[in-house]
Amino acid sequence: MLLLILSILSSATIFVIFKFIDKYKLPLINVIIINYIIAASLGFIINGNFSVNKIIHSNWILPAIIIGIIFIVLFFIVGKSSQKAGISITTVASKMSVVIPMMFAIIAYNESAGLLKISAIIMAVVAVAFSVYVKPIKSKKTSSLAVILPIILFIGMGINNSLLIYSKENYVNAEMSSIFTSTTFAIALLAGLLIILVRPSTIKGFGKLKTWILGLLLGTANFGSVYFIFLALNLGLFPNSITYGIVDVGIVILTVLIGTLFFKENLSKLNIFGISLSIVTIILMTIA
Repeated sequence: MLLLILSILSSATIFVIFKFIDKYKLPLINVIIINYIIAASLGFIINGNFSVNKIIHSNWILPAIIIGIIFIVLFFIVGKSSQKAGISITTVASKMSVVIPMMFAIIAYNESAGLLKISAIIMAVVAVAFSVYVKPIKSKKTSSLAVILPIILFIGMGINNSLLIYSKENYVNAEMSSIFTSTTFAIALLAGLLIILVRPSTIKGFGKLKTWILGLLLGTANFGSVYFIFLALNLGLFPNSITYGIVDVGIVILTVLIGTLFFKENLSKLNIFGISLSIVTIILMTIA
């Protein structure tokens, strides 16, 4: 159970750090790049023996490149969404995105699609719609970003998770999953460094100590969120769906509590209903 708690805390920490990045007005891309330096390094250190040559010539390198690039784009969107829409709504959008790979698995791999699973998919879409709804505030631009960013995150994360399923089914077995994950982190890092080459002005953002501290914390939390649930799944204390269900419900509840208690995020009754519905949906998807 400790591993599940550590995974929940790691994931919730990611969203909290993005709020502090906004609070201190730090350049988001710089913190994200440092984050991937840390996450990739931790992954390869724990993996121990690995061959760069074998990775480059592996049959899964192309999907790893695509997933890694999408990773850094989505992480940037998570950061902006956490700042504009709040960590509560951003968490719901990211967690409910699981319905897209569920539908992909049903269509592509003929997985069972009972009434309960179909109901959960429909509820997930409704939960996101209610959660992201906001009344016009301050300016139309601010209001629209608070809605658009979580929706983009919902779709983007769903597509990326579908690509992970595709990679698992066609290229990556259980023994390779850890090095595959570390490689996607490294690809995301290279994509971030490419951004620096295109936009040299971003180099100035690396001069602040807070940028490095938050980047270090973000990278550790990012790696931990994947690593701890990976260990929990390997222990087999619960079925995979139950494990993911416990973690996802825990993340949603914890981030909502942190968002409302510490960051004073204003949630409408419709938002609260959407978040509550998301928790019910996760439970349904767990038992479906």
